[in-house]
Amino acid sequence: MFDRSKKGENALLIQPHFGKLEEDVLEEFGDLARSAGASIAATLTARLDRPNPSTLIGSGKLDEVKAAAEATGADLVLVNHALTPVQERNLERFLERRVIDRTGLILDIFAQRAHSHEGKLQVELAQLRHLATRLVRGWTHLERQRGGSIGLRGPGETQLETDRRLLQKRVEQLQKRLEKVEVQRTQMRRARVRSELPRVALVGYTNAGKSTLFNALTGAEAYAADQLFATLDPTVRRIVLPGGNVVLADTVGFVRDLPHDLVAAFRSTLSEAREADFLLHVVDAADPHREERIAQVDEVLEAVGAGELPQLLVFNKIDRLDNGEVRHDGQDGVPDESRRERVWLSARDGRGLELLQSVLGKRLGLQHVTGELRLPPEAGRLRARLHQLEVVRSEQADEDGWLLQVDIPIAEAEKLAAGTDGEPIRALLPEKQPEW
Repeated sequence: MFDRSKKGENALLIQPHFGKLEEDVLEEFGDLARSAGASIAATLTARLDRPNPSTLIGSGKLDEVKAAAEATGADLVLVNHALTPVQERNLERFLERRVIDRTGLILDIFAQRAHSHEGKLQVELAQLRHLATRLVRGWTHLERQRGGSIGLRGPGETQLETDRRLLQKRVEQLQKRLEKVEVQRTQMRRARVRSELPRVALVGYTNAGKSTLFNALTGAEAYAADQLFATLDPTVRRIVLPGGNVVLADTVGFVRDLPHDLVAAFRSTLSEAREADFLLHVVDAADPHREERIAQVDEVLEAVGAGELPQLLVFNKIDRLDNGEVRHDGQDGVPDESRRERVWLSARDGRGLELLQSVLGKRLGLQHVTGELRLPPEAGRLRARLHQLEVVRSEQADEDGWLLQVDIPIAEAEKLAAGTDGEPIRALLPEKQPEW
């Protein structure tokens, strides 16, 4: 076997494709490599009509890759595709260099980004599960028997079996630790539920500007950088909106073809999105492929059980657009538009934050109307409903009925006003404002 380089920072990128190669796929692969700390020596594309079961790519392309690696001095080969253990081992033997597939690359980035105790446990668990199928690669001692020699007599277990057994034991330990962490996190969520504060989660494609928006809204100092997966550990803060407070959570960014093992390993992080009342879906407004990114995030949300939650699309980074303007695109008759309401802003320079807060407060029913409400004697059912909602601040009764001072969320007021006895409520509601 070859002697693996310990540097592994000068990378040759291989982009397999099965048809027309999309430019953004290649660009994102380069961003992933740079986010892991690699410098890109060269990039090769490989059209696949049918994947080679032993090496993924064909023999001709394999020779081309080896020649390019030798010419550029690359000591690492990154493949933007999932590799089987056999394919990875055979590629390393032929190329005499370390080979890492897409899953391994993302795991490496996650390992660099995790800072919390829970995040580190999740990363290690995902790495061990990925390693479990790859124990045979690069080892020369794994077929030796431990039994038979003095001091080593026993069941005759091979070194490979020992490694697998120890790895499984470590996986079980990590799972137990994560279960304890999950219990603590669940207790914290229950406390937030008891406080009756609405829960809002920031979701979106990686590098869409979620952490920058989170910091702008909360005044926090969550790590934010122009790189993929800058945020890995969930951060939760309380923010003040017009009409009330909410709990805002920043979550890990999504990416196309996010390995299912990673989705499973980060169930605690992603549960902030799954258990939210509302999602702020942050989109890079300057990304030419933003509609595809929206669809890819929706796929991951479906996978974690958050696909049916109400969303507000937040088109961030308008400072990178020509004539980028703050605006609110409301419902305009497009099917399922209730999930596609949009606010355009720039979290970096603060433009549009007040608009976002106003729209979010309205969507969450936080905006209130206050005033004096005269109810006739026949409006007893409406009066009872107002008391049930705990919106009556004072009440006086006379021969004409009741005179109430109320403080009621606009959303509840609109529901009551739509009823057959809602005429008194309608007078409290503000006139409809034109959309931005």
